[in-house]
Amino acid sequence: MPLTPSSPPRPPHTDRRARTSVALTAVLALLSFVMPLATDMYLPAFPTMADELRTNASGVQLTLTAFMVGLALGQLVFGPLSDRYGRRRPILIGTGICAVATALCAVAPSLEWMILLRWLTGVGGAAGLVVGRAVVADIARGEQAARLFGILMALGGVAPIVAPIAGGAVVTAAGWRAVFWVLAAASLVTFAAAYVIVPESLPAARRTPVGAGAVARSVRSVLADRAYLGFTGAFAFGSAALFCYISGSPFLLQNVLGLSVGQASAAFAAGALTATLSSALSARLVGRFTPWSLLLTGLVMLATAATVALAVTAADRLGRIAAFTLLALAFVGLGLVFANGTTLAIGAVPHAAGAGSAVLGTAQSALGALAAPLMGLGGDRTALPLFLGMTVSAGLALLCLAAAPRKQILGNS
Repeated sequence: MPLTPSSPPRPPHTDRRARTSVALTAVLALLSFVMPLATDMYLPAFPTMADELRTNASGVQLTLTAFMVGLALGQLVFGPLSDRYGRRRPILIGTGICAVATALCAVAPSLEWMILLRWLTGVGGAAGLVVGRAVVADIARGEQAARLFGILMALGGVAPIVAPIAGGAVVTAAGWRAVFWVLAAASLVTFAAAYVIVPESLPAARRTPVGAGAVARSVRSVLADRAYLGFTGAFAFGSAALFCYISGSPFLLQNVLGLSVGQASAAFAAGALTATLSSALSARLVGRFTPWSLLLTGLVMLATAATVALAVTAADRLGRIAAFTLLALAFVGLGLVFANGTTLAIGAVPHAAGAGSAVLGTAQSALGALAAPLMGLGGDRTALPLFLGMTVSAGLALLCLAAAPRKQILGNS
């Protein structure tokens, strides 16, 4: 799919009060880095956690489920609140809650306490994700925003690569509770960095009224915007394709392709690395091509790779070379989707960037939660559900992009 050359750069937005600096970019990246770290770093500790907390694998899994539920709920809370009270306070409050709750996880006496504290960690940590995206929308527009989101996605994409490895090393050296002390320290560093560096990027004149009714109106306003819905759908269904892979990859890599546990871990990390490099490439390409063109190209790559993989799998001809080649193409496409989909969605509703960021993140989490359990319906010896889920998700993402009004697409790209 050929890319469309971008239009000439626009003048800076007159309401911008915060400058995009290296330090601010680093802190925003840290805000997006800590939550994936909190999700993946303690996974190697599940067996020892189950033994010490006197539960089974399903019980420990509930701690991850509680975290994801808290993450989704927290975005719906902190996003609209940041439209009312500004960006800085919600980030500091949420990051502080996250640091305290994570430290308490390290001394949790029972599974019930661990579930509650992991939920609270997700709620607090959501502030960094959702309000961080709103800060970008406040200080940048169009190509500049897409470039910044690309950098943040690239830096944040390192977390899924290093987290399981680092978590395994900490568990081996100091036990599972030490993982939460490390995560608490990371959250505390994030809080301190945000306190020192992150400015208030939303002027008082642009803030929404207070009250639950005003928050609801803010959410309704973004849901009524066709361009926002189209771009959010493209982003969320693209993310659903990734969740299909994450949930189905153990079956694909080990049972279908015959990789060892170590080889499968390396293959999973290679996929995350590919998406990370693609996000970095997207940040470089934005100066030459529009975010909409890059988003479309990424979705076409994703849909093509998934459809071919589905056909090859249905014909019982899927081998390692074909699988890794097609997955690499899909991950390159995903790297283009995340940064540019985020840019276009939040850019469509600059009057309610916090609410827009909240709905975007919640839609991503909800579709991921819906897609994940469906990947095991065909059994653990086939990749058909995985590639069918990726194909359907990519197709729906393209339909959502096509539904966005062309006039608004041009205006936000």
